[in-house]
Amino acid sequence: MTATNYDAIVIGTGQAGPFVATRLARSGMTVAIVERGLFGGTCVNTGCIPTKTMVASAYAAHMARRAGEFGVAVGGSIAVDMPRVKARKDEISGQSSTGVESGLRKTERVTVYQGHARFESPTVVSVGSDRLSATRIFINVGGRALVPSMPGIDRVPFLTNSSMLDVDFIPRHLIIVGGSYIGLEFGQMFRRFGSEVTIVEMADRLIRREDEDVSQAIVEILQAEGINVRLNAKCISLSSRNGNVVTQVDCTAGAPEVEGTHLLLAVGRRPNTDDLGLDKAGVALDKHGYITVDDELRTNVPGIWALGDCNGRGAFTHTSFNDAEIVVANLLENDRRRVSDRIPTYGLFIDPPLGRAGMTEAEVRATGRRALVGKRAMKDVKRAVEKGETFGFIKVVVDAETNHILGAAILGTGGDEVVHSILDVMYAKEPYTLIKRAVHIHPTVSELVPTTLWTLTKL
Repeated sequence: MTATNYDAIVIGTGQAGPFVATRLARSGMTVAIVERGLFGGTCVNTGCIPTKTMVASAYAAHMARRAGEFGVAVGGSIAVDMPRVKARKDEISGQSSTGVESGLRKTERVTVYQGHARFESPTVVSVGSDRLSATRIFINVGGRALVPSMPGIDRVPFLTNSSMLDVDFIPRHLIIVGGSYIGLEFGQMFRRFGSEVTIVEMADRLIRREDEDVSQAIVEILQAEGINVRLNAKCISLSSRNGNVVTQVDCTAGAPEVEGTHLLLAVGRRPNTDDLGLDKAGVALDKHGYITVDDELRTNVPGIWALGDCNGRGAFTHTSFNDAEIVVANLLENDRRRVSDRIPTYGLFIDPPLGRAGMTEAEVRATGRRALVGKRAMKDVKRAVEKGETFGFIKVVVDAETNHILGAAILGTGGDEVVHSILDVMYAKEPYTLIKRAVHIHPTVSELVPTTLWTLTKL
């Protein structure tokens, strides 16, 4: 069967795919874009947008329960209507997905194909009965929840971050295996909805990629809301008892097992690269199944790029979109951009949130360089006090020789927004004194950033 020729093929409609397709089309190229499921990828359908919509509902429930602290009488008990919570989430997520699809279908010189794309060669892709060919192919297939091979996993029902979004009831006792970003967000969310929640983590602390003081502060935040945290669960196994899920844990403290009504697995992600026919295109993968790319996101096969979660160079919506910007800049704008120019930054969207940029304090210490660190508690921030949200702190690490900011962690109200003022100075390669001498508005969280920089001491 003869293939339909295009200038470019884009596989997947996550954050990177539509941007690349649209920009190439506007430059005059003919583009085929392929989607096998819901338009918009993880962020729109099972990630950022739906989960943060539910986080907002959980925050509303939490603040309603606290209303009396602010002199507000709500009256009666606070009830969470989970079907309505889910309906609101579905509506907002659905609008985003529909918008992505509609935008692509309206774009001149872009042809949308729905189905599973598989490579037949480095330049030919099949989608059902259709065969497409192009000299430029962009892979943007995302990832999915990792289901570990722990003992008993085949004998109990479980939820993942995707199926958890279909829950329209409040689990009596939700057990979450995995004490990192996804697990913590769902844990606090469903605790605020009314579930008993136990988080089981194999490591000796939550979110081990963060500094120890960040991990400890997050434990305190969760425990203050009645969430059970079980650490050092070295030998997790699963079984069923009277219709409940029993999680056996080998912990240094606490009961040897936890019995709950529902189980959420939040132990990581894996790329959607195992059914693309990449071997027929000769595209190289690493041992975890991620597509190997260079600093400009090119694979080992000329004319094929990999963007977003499937390339292992970032697991966030913002890094995926930046991948698209890098590719477009290099292809169309004669503007050499590289992944290595990117400063790591992300958020943990519990309440209060964590905003992170650059290196952690532990990573800086490991380099052996001379450095300075400044830290202030959120209880010193008048905005936090006024809002009754004083958990957390601001921490900034600075190179002692160049005065450049190496990294920052802002755990506290507004931390996911405030961190960008630090991030922008890092990108500008300006010294920390630029912020230190700035006059910020009172009363805000941002005004404590210059104050924090006045506390710098040797690391």
